[in-house]
Amino acid sequence: MVRKKLQMQSIKVAMADSRVPSVALGTWRSGCKTSGQRGYDYRWQKARAEFLLLHHYCVYCVRDARIGSAGLAEIILECAHRGLPLPYGNIVDHRIPHRGDQVLFWDRSNWQTLCASHHSGAKQYEEASFLKKKRL
Repeated sequence: MVRKKLQMQSIKVAMADSRVPSVALGTWRSGCKTSGQRGYDYRWQKARAEFLLLHHYCVYCVRDARIGSAGLAEIILECAHRGLPLPYGNIVDHRIPHRGDQVLFWDRSNWQTLCASHHSGAKQYEEASFLKKKRL
């Protein structure tokens, strides 16, 4: 029994050593700064909340549903007509990645509302593709 316990501990240690960093090296996020030091502080949380009050819906969900550049009432009516859930978003995303540039960070015309799945899926894929093309 003791031997089996030791084997399990060595497996756990081996797994812990093989972890991959969650942030790519060489990006502006890989430094030692906290999210607050990168600009995501109380001021950002307040601006984010105000933006989401005015821009409720994920722009990618609206685009994927082919609703077009409709206003609030049109989105609600079109979703109801098609039997779709309302495409609420909860993330304020920077259309153009700011990479630490505070002017671009605070430029509200560079902000868009996304849902979590589009922010961590389609948007990340687009940014990675853009960087890949830029390197070529």
